[in-house]
Amino acid sequence: MLRPSFTGAGVRRGLRVALPLVVGTFPFGLVVGVASSGRGLSLLETLLMSGLAFAGTAQLVALELWAEPAPLLAAVFATFVVNLRMAPMGAALAAWFDRVRGWRLWATLGLLTDQGFALAATEQRRGLGRDAGFLFGVGLLLWLFWIVAVGAGHALAGAVRLAPAHPLFFAPVAVFVALLVPLWRGVRQDAAPWALAASVALALHGTGLGPPWPLLAGALSGAALAAAREARHGAPAPRR
Repeated sequence: MLRPSFTGAGVRRGLRVALPLVVGTFPFGLVVGVASSGRGLSLLETLLMSGLAFAGTAQLVALELWAEPAPLLAAVFATFVVNLRMAPMGAALAAWFDRVRGWRLWATLGLLTDQGFALAATEQRRGLGRDAGFLFGVGLLLWLFWIVAVGAGHALAGAVRLAPAHPLFFAPVAVFVALLVPLWRGVRQDAAPWALAASVALALHGTGLGPPWPLLAGALSGAALAAAREARHGAPAPRR
């Protein structure tokens, strides 16, 4: 049986494993920094938002809705909907935190990201343990480099004007596409739910429906199909 824990060795391993992810997430941070500068946020405001929120997708959604005066209720609701995906992630990782208390628990949850969840899910499937220190290490390194990347993006926006179709703005999409790789369990289990989620999201986006509704509808439809399939056929055995 895998016993939950929080160890220094787990933190160090998380820092080491997360290092390659920095290469992929750094351009994402640059985009957030550029977008923040374009909306008139100062460097200090941008760094505070990134350090406290630490949610790239939610930050981009909030910046997209940014106006004068700022639509606070709309921005709060949109970011809440976008971050609803964190709820099932936390539930799936609940067993990792059975014996974790105090600052270790809250700091690890505060630093939880899509990347951290993907790595933790892979660890669990391989039977490598449930060390919450691993999650903390992954999140800490990504958070530190996120601040650096966002700050660099803000400075870049003041020095270079990027065209709207610049490849840099594809970085957020590329990050989330790359995250799908460790979560993929095979065509039989994942192809139909993933295809449904993508189809629903793209169809709603094509109708002109703005964020976060296409994302939310796609996620819910794909999750519902996956849950129905697993309830009918039984949950798949963990991969070793």
